[in-house]
Amino acid sequence: MKPIPLNRSLARRPAWLYILIALVIVGVAVVGYLYYLGGRASGRWAYFTAIATRQEIFDNYAIEPGAICDNAPFAYPIYGVPLGLWDQSYRFGHRHAGVDIFPGGEIGKTPIYAVYPGYLSRYEDWSSTVIIRVPSDPLNPGRQIWVYYTHMADQQGNSFISDEFPAGTEEVYVEAGTLLGYAGNYSGDVNNPTGLHLHISVVKDDGEGGFLNELEIANTYDPVPYFNLPFNHNTNPDDFPTCAGELAYADWAPEATDD
Repeated sequence: MKPIPLNRSLARRPAWLYILIALVIVGVAVVGYLYYLGGRASGRWAYFTAIATRQEIFDNYAIEPGAICDNAPFAYPIYGVPLGLWDQSYRFGHRHAGVDIFPGGEIGKTPIYAVYPGYLSRYEDWSSTVIIRVPSDPLNPGRQIWVYYTHMADQQGNSFISDEFPAGTEEVYVEAGTLLGYAGNYSGDVNNPTGLHLHISVVKDDGEGGFLNELEIANTYDPVPYFNLPFNHNTNPDDFPTCAGELAYADWAPEATDD
């Protein structure tokens, strides 16, 4: 008896098996899409349109730059509403590694300030991003951390980063409150901008004087104790982050300097 060719044996798989595989694929896609829609239709995101179109509602939830909650080590970086929190999921399988703050208005207009002093670098190919090395973590002295700021460019990648920090900048010391640039919507894909916002995260050191990949949540720290604001989606899945303690302002804050 001649052996049955491999392709013939594969062809004898029952049709129901292929139908089952197709149904599983479709089911996963539907669940993922509904998961995405459900997340965007609930909690804070349910107010997104109102925040984007009605100034009085935006102002009600926005936090001022330089705001410090309950003697937090970090001040707030921008005038805007925090909508996307740490460990929030924007899509199936995704875990957000930072905080997304929406300033409203036009791109390239809302200033972004350093939340803590440190040494700023900007790689040659970074049109929208800077990172600040903090040699001694205020929560764990002696441990080095990095504070990452991004989306400071328009859809085409035209940078809104301050002229003080041209591409190729390395290890320039900046004080808290230093103007870093202005909020934009750059994503790296000119056909798919992010929407106007600032993304900020606290990134772990790699142990060799560099920083780990910020896209992985395991490489970042929970920002809550740095800001004393409820920026962790697991403990604050629905509400807008507000200061539950005493609110003050850094000496560089526009709110403080206007007094």
